[in-house]
Amino acid sequence: MTTPALTSFVAGLPANGTFSLWVGPVDGGPALAHDADRQHYAASTMKVPVVVAAYRRADDESLDLDTLVDVHDTFASTVGARPFSMIRSEDSDAETWQRMGTRVALRWLANRAIVASGNLATNLLLERVGLPAVADALKVLDTQQTVVARGIDDSPARDAGLENLVTAADLARMLSAVAEHRAATPDACEEILATLAAQQINDSIPPGLPPGTKVAHKSGWVDGVAHDAGIVYPGDAPPYILSVCTTSSLPEQRARDLIAGAAAASWADRRALQ
Repeated sequence: MTTPALTSFVAGLPANGTFSLWVGPVDGGPALAHDADRQHYAASTMKVPVVVAAYRRADDESLDLDTLVDVHDTFASTVGARPFSMIRSEDSDAETWQRMGTRVALRWLANRAIVASGNLATNLLLERVGLPAVADALKVLDTQQTVVARGIDDSPARDAGLENLVTAADLARMLSAVAEHRAATPDACEEILATLAAQQINDSIPPGLPPGTKVAHKSGWVDGVAHDAGIVYPGDAPPYILSVCTTSSLPEQRARDLIAGAAAASWADRRALQ
């Protein structure tokens, strides 16, 4: 199995940072992996296991995703310190904030957490799902080094050293488990995949692919960090998984362009990825 475009891409990676790549079939090991087991700050990719945990709890009937919950922006810290408040200006999803003081369904929050990468939506969902359920989901997702230790903007927990971490290989494992219906029931997995494919933030993997290519993916970004991981569905080859994590001093757009470059290379090699 040869992957000339991906091999060339990896050879040209910048020296000023940590760049991790995993690409391969949905149902197998990597066709190419580069530093794929290196941990990175998870950013918004942690929303995937939170949503999977919500659906798993719905499967075992310990949580009803149609339950309505109050929209609020102050939460208890993981470390039991003072409560913390969310930062509205750092949330890419304005719609959940516009519902402040109203009630919304947990299923709606799960959707906003993915398609709009909603921070407030994620914390509202996590408040009901619970970190233990997320830890259980990470085991079922076959992850090895991913950690979800706190909610978003939980500054007391962050100050105590608790961080959310992920690897490119673990993100690939998560997507594989969902695609193969191992993460939850088949119906739940199909709903999660449809949500990932309805992504509204398409500035990393999708620009490197032909326009209109279906991708079920989730990105994540903060200063110095840019990730994207997804299932790519070519029309002329089997679906494959591409997972890219970057931690570097690159400007934000340059990091996104780098991920798009990985996507373009994966597309060029798509027939050799099985």
